[in-house]
Amino acid sequence: MLQRIFPDLEIDHIEYPEPQKSINPDLDAKGIRLDIYVRGSDGAAYVVEMQMADTSELPKRSRYYQSITDLQLLDKGIHYKKLSPVYTIFICLFDLYGQGRHIYTFKHTCQEDKQILMDDGASTIFLNAEGTMDDISVELKLFLDYVAGKKAEDPYIDKLDEAVKKAKLNRKWRREYMTLYMRDLENIEQGIEQGIGQEKIETIRRMLKMGISDLDMMAQATDLSVDEVTAIRDKEYAGS
Repeated sequence: MLQRIFPDLEIDHIEYPEPQKSINPDLDAKGIRLDIYVRGSDGAAYVVEMQMADTSELPKRSRYYQSITDLQLLDKGIHYKKLSPVYTIFICLFDLYGQGRHIYTFKHTCQEDKQILMDDGASTIFLNAEGTMDDISVELKLFLDYVAGKKAEDPYIDKLDEAVKKAKLNRKWRREYMTLYMRDLENIEQGIEQGIGQEKIETIRRMLKMGISDLDMMAQATDLSVDEVTAIRDKEYAGS
């Protein structure tokens, strides 16, 4: 997956794969739990997060993730020049910036001269599964299509799909996975005073596409009643 995101970056292998890595800097600071944290063969750190819904705080969350990750990369007494590159990657099921791009890459630049790069080794990337532009490789497009629920013939996607099918059979894993998604959903601002709200309906639709049928889990993730979740599920199935 990393090689598809960075086709020009040579990553011969990764080390220290840590799914769902928790980082707690100190007792008073806010801790984070990352979906994936890996180190490349060159020492670079890759933080990867899946994001189902737009919680309106991703840019600031990425800033905090980067700062906390830096604490893991530099031990006490080590010179700053030893600080490894860090890539913070959010794989989104929505277009955070609404421009139709599949990928938005951010690095620090001089505001007076955009050609001057700060070169601090930090990059933040938002991948958009709903992109419409021809701005990424075919391989990365196939991956994002799969994330969005569209299957395509591709050896890597086939392996990924097989792993997902096995994971879906693990009820304990599914419950824990959706508990993590609740972390992202709890800060969604509801713009509709009455009714269920489109964000919650979309969340239930995505859970159904993931093969999740546990009504209690969906109700907990969306803060809806089981009856409301059932009505939405039945309507979705009737429409299909």
